[in-house]
Amino acid sequence: MRYIRYASIAIFALALILIALANRTTVSVKMLPDELSGFATLNPSYELPLFVVLFGGVLAGLVLGFIWEWIREAGERAAAARQAREIESLRAELARLKVEKHEGKDEVLALLDKAS
Repeated sequence: MRYIRYASIAIFALALILIALANRTTVSVKMLPDELSGFATLNPSYELPLFVVLFGGVLAGLVLGFIWEWIREAGERAAAARQAREIESLRAELARLKVEKHEGKDEVLALLDKAS
C-alpha cells in the first residue's frame, strides 16, 4: 500500500512539473481592471509565469474551500462538544450513584459488583 501511495505522489508531482514547464510564459497580472484603475490611486501590475498564476488560483481555491467547510461545520462541532459534555456529566452521575448504591455494604462485594 505504501508503494501505491508513493507512486501516486510521484505521478502527481510529475504532472505538476509538466504543467509548469508547458506554461512558463510570463503574463501580466493586474489587481484591478483598467476601467477601475482611474478611481484607484494605486494599480499594481506584476509579471509572473503563467503556472504561478494557475497554481496560485488552485491554492487560493483550496484555502477558501477549507475555510468555507470549517464555517459550515461549526454547528456540528458545537453539537459534538455539547454531547461530550453531557456524556461526561452522565458518567460522573453514574459513578456517584454506584458509590451511593454500595454505601454501607461490604467493600469486597462492592468491588466485585463494580468490576462486572
